[in-house]
Amino acid sequence: MTEWINVIASNGLADGEHLVFDLDGIDVAVFKVNGEFFAIEDACSHDGAEIASGILDGHTIMCPRHGARFCLKTGAVKAPPAYEAINCFPVRVHQDWVQVQNYN
Repeated sequence: MTEWINVIASNGLADGEHLVFDLDGIDVAVFKVNGEFFAIEDACSHDGAEIASGILDGHTIMCPRHGARFCLKTGAVKAPPAYEAINCFPVRVHQDWVQVQNYN
């Protein structure tokens, strides 16, 4: 069953900020970039380390451990050492809440 989970008030993050929350045992990072919200699994596909604390450059996040880069919009790898995309989650703003879609 698909459901939308309230994560944070839509005015709760400033541009460039993020929030990590637990979605049924998966750490998910929600980022606000240029007024848009994006959600990714908080795990680098290179070694499984958290990625949310990495450097944000536009819609690209750089893993703080080894420098792999990923697109926040699609999860696609933008620079090695990672070669596999990271998981992304659908995000919407509904009734002043940032919501992430849960597929469980």
